Amino acid sequence: MKINELIQSFEVWTSIEERALMAKLKEPRKLSSLSEHDQFKVQGLIRKSLVIKSGFEDPTVVTNEKK
Repeated sequence: MKINELIQSFEVWTSIEERALMAKLKEPRKLSSLSEHDQFKVQGLIRKSLVIKSGFEDPTVVTNEKK
């Protein structure tokens, strides 16, 4: 039996707070416009590849679209 047959779907776990934050990031937003707490959460979402960061000076963040 193959693993693909055992696993019905694969999703990265997110907390309720992270899901709410991702809903805010449907449109591109400047990272500096978010609160310090939200910026910390966004950094975690970037590491999980759920949010895309573009730019170095005052970066913009947006939710990564599911393919």
